[in-house]
Amino acid sequence: MIFTRDIRRPVILASGSPRRSQILGMMGIAFETALSGVKDEGAYIDAGDLDTSLCRLAAAKARDASERHTGALVLGADTIVVADGKVLGKPADKDDARRMLSLLSGRRHTVVTAVALLCGEVDFSESAAVRTAVFFRTLEEEEIEHYLSFPEYEDKAGAYAVQGGAMTFIDRIEGCYYNVMGLPVTATLGLFKKFARKGDSNG
Repeated sequence: MIFTRDIRRPVILASGSPRRSQILGMMGIAFETALSGVKDEGAYIDAGDLDTSLCRLAAAKARDASERHTGALVLGADTIVVADGKVLGKPADKDDARRMLSLLSGRRHTVVTAVALLCGEVDFSESAAVRTAVFFRTLEEEEIEHYLSFPEYEDKAGAYAVQGGAMTFIDRIEGCYYNVMGLPVTATLGLFKKFARKGDSNG
């Protein structure tokens, strides 16, 4: 990638998400993973200012990992789904997942992902939030129940995986597909480019 020659620091992905790891790897970025210790993620979310509050959460995840890797560039991210003004995170259980999918059935919803890039050693911190519109076709109860018979929904915002079995639920997408998977490519690339343009005398 065009910016990698200017980045001499190790890159840490502060996420255990295999989807984010897959996307970051496809972008040509060499990285290691470090799980964030941030708890009570819902407390960060402000329904009145989703983009800012979600960026704050992504930055908190990155900062937590950055404290253990001060010389590294640390990338944090978080994704939520918004439907009819309701914020949908990861389902608490199967009943909660069923409620979410029933709400999304036959409607448009918005997937919001925030990404934050930090380097504690040089006091660099930038973040961005990206929105993608997703349109579900009308789902039959039997389809929802069949989908919920597999564990795919368990750790997904909105209780579905766009790259998995829920691909059959989707009529169309407006915006970044990879944002729905959990890591918006253009926005993430932009954060790394900002760091590269800033310069790094310690790298």
